[in-house]
Amino acid sequence: MPIAVMKNKGGFTLPEVVVAAALLLVAMVPILKALTRANLDSVIIERRTQSLCLAQGKLNQIKARSIYDFDHNFTEDNNSLGNSYLCNVSQTVVSSNLKAISVSVGQDINRNGTLTSDEIEVTLQTQIAKRW
Repeated sequence: MPIAVMKNKGGFTLPEVVVAAALLLVAMVPILKALTRANLDSVIIERRTQSLCLAQGKLNQIKARSIYDFDHNFTEDNNSLGNSYLCNVSQTVVSSNLKAISVSVGQDINRNGTLTSDEIEVTLQTQIAKRW
């Protein structure tokens, strides 16, 4: 009678457990790679979003200042915007009443105090006109 009772009990054999573990391991590698890539993409998106917000803010400051001081030279190089973000501003005088402004922002990844072309995340361009 004890033998009959033992035959009815279910369980996994050692080879079944090893095969299941191997299949789980094979399935986990692509999942972990995808999660790592998703995390990296979210960091890049966060950095670009921050750069865009800072560039828009800098452009708004320039527009506001140009209302009363249009003749000011707005050009800046490697201006710190906080949290290791830097800003470059260039201007081109189109005419006596019109300027083209370009604002480039990015994170100073190598922390050398200069914004290089490979660190620039966002570049916004606009034109401002003399009001009076």
